[in-house]
Amino acid sequence: MQKIKTALLSYGMSGKVFHAPFLDLHPGFEITGAWERSKRLIQSDFPEVKSYATLEALLQDDCDLVIVNTPVGTHFEYAKQVLLAGKHAIVEKAFTTTVAEAQELAALANEKGLQLAVFQNRRWDSDFKTVQKILQEKILGDIVEAEIHFDRYNPNLSPKVHKETQNAGAGILKDLGPHIIDQALCLFGFPKAVNGDIRITRAHSLVDDWIDITLFYPDLRVRLKAGFFVREPHPSYTLHGKKGSFLKARGDVQEDELKLGKKPNTTDWGTEPEHLKGLLHTENNGTILKEFVPTEQGNYYAFFEGVYQAILHGKKVPVSAAEGVQVMQIIEAAIASHQQQQRINL
Repeated sequence: MQKIKTALLSYGMSGKVFHAPFLDLHPGFEITGAWERSKRLIQSDFPEVKSYATLEALLQDDCDLVIVNTPVGTHFEYAKQVLLAGKHAIVEKAFTTTVAEAQELAALANEKGLQLAVFQNRRWDSDFKTVQKILQEKILGDIVEAEIHFDRYNPNLSPKVHKETQNAGAGILKDLGPHIIDQALCLFGFPKAVNGDIRITRAHSLVDDWIDITLFYPDLRVRLKAGFFVREPHPSYTLHGKKGSFLKARGDVQEDELKLGKKPNTTDWGTEPEHLKGLLHTENNGTILKEFVPTEQGNYYAFFEGVYQAILHGKKVPVSAAEGVQVMQIIEAAIASHQQQQRINL
């Protein structure tokens, strides 16, 4: 199998947890190294790879694909350098800090004939895949309203300085927001209008940490919420259709297991506990059904397989730059809506 030589732009939590384990598992990728500014960590896990002192050294080396997994405010600058160096790129969420930046990267990748993917890994969460299946089966009838939550209880500020200082990439809207916005666009498409409410709720916080965004469709409303003061969580996914409802908790286990150092596989990886099954209450051919639905298996490996197929066989990338642009359009519209205190038409 032909190998795609892949380098990372950092080897902190995201590189160690979300990328390296799947690159190592997939036979089509070869990790060449990571740009490490102070600590030299990647060689403790992969002794044969390089630790680059500068981005320039990394880009001059023999690699085909670069993962831009640095703070959001650096995504545009670094991804642009990667593409100009003739390398394919995966950029973490939020894709950029503005729509204009996202559009420029998309155009540059297209001009150079390079693959550019956005790492929206939550499309491969077990809970989200289950919601997708329910909608594909049309067992709820026409959907009237939906809510997607990404809630936590964590009143403390992050120790990561870039997350808590005022900068273009900081705040929950560009941290957790891209996950639930991307999921909504996957499920329901691009909306006609957006309403956004953005707040600061934690003591001493300088950045937004609570969002409530409504997406308006002709016959549907989709509400997206995230915050840090939810000790007793709502269902993370609530769907109400003309025939019935589906409620599902956020139950994907992949992040927690990766943080524990568990290695992914392609058989039983991403299997949720039984007690987190979603509740389906609907009607089917005149019969009322109320039952718990088995959860689909999650696996971020599918994202990397999609990138492999795109680079070597010209298939569509699993999350395109154009889709990344759309997420940024929703984010900018939510900010404008909050500032103007009105709905923003798209």
